[in-house]
Amino acid sequence: MKESALCPRLSKAMELVGKRWTALIIYQLLEGPQRFNAIEAALPISGRLLSERLKELEKEGIVERKVYSEVPVRVEYNLTDKGLSLEQTVREIEIWAKTWL
Repeated sequence: MKESALCPRLSKAMELVGKRWTALIIYQLLEGPQRFNAIEAALPISGRLLSERLKELEKEGIVERKVYSEVPVRVEYNLTDKGLSLEQTVREIEIWAKTWL
């Protein structure tokens, strides 16, 4: 994707959050920490694609993956402060969608 000369940061943000399912994963995690299976059950997304998106969000510092040393191992995903800062944006898009779509 060609970056806009006007605002490369906006371009990068839209590229990241605009990927299919990414905003809905963030929306789901606004409810609090969740296990992979819970996120997968809440969204009509394949496990492979969900895993890919969670890794991308983790790499960007938006999602944190927490592994608990239990038997069996428990893994939870939650939003970081950076991820939580997207709440207002996601909620505004939700309001816009309810009004216009």
